Amino acid sequence: MKYTFDIVGVSPLLQFFNHQQQNEQKPPHQGVEYLGMYTCTLDTFLESVESVPAKWDWNLDQVVDTVIQFWLNNSDSISYWKVRLSNAGKDNLLVARLADINALQAEFESLLDKKW
Repeated sequence: MKYTFDIVGVSPLLQFFNHQQQNEQKPPHQGVEYLGMYTCTLDTFLESVESVPAKWDWNLDQVVDTVIQFWLNNSDSISYWKVRLSNAGKDNLLVARLADINALQAEFESLLDKKW
C-alpha cells in the first residue's frame, strides 16, 4: 500500500475539532486522516501518526517512512508552514493529511461528483 502525507494548512483549534467531530458522524473515507499539531517538527509529525496505522490496518514502518520522506523533500514548504503557524498564534493548529493513496483519490472523486 502507498501512503501520502501533506501539510494542508493552519486552523483554529475549535474549527479543527468541529471538523473532526463532523467527520466522525459521516461515513468515513476509509484511509484518510487529518491530524492537528501545535508545533511543526519531525518528532511531532511522527508522534501524530503513531495511532493511525492501527485504525486502518496500515503498515507503521511505511507510514513513518512516508512522513520522513515528506520532511526530507519539502524543506521550503515546512519552513513556510512553521512561519504561518507561528504567526497564527497559540490557539491554532498545523493540519496535516495522512492517507492511503487510493482512499485519497476516492475522496477527491467524491468531491467532484458532489452536487453543489
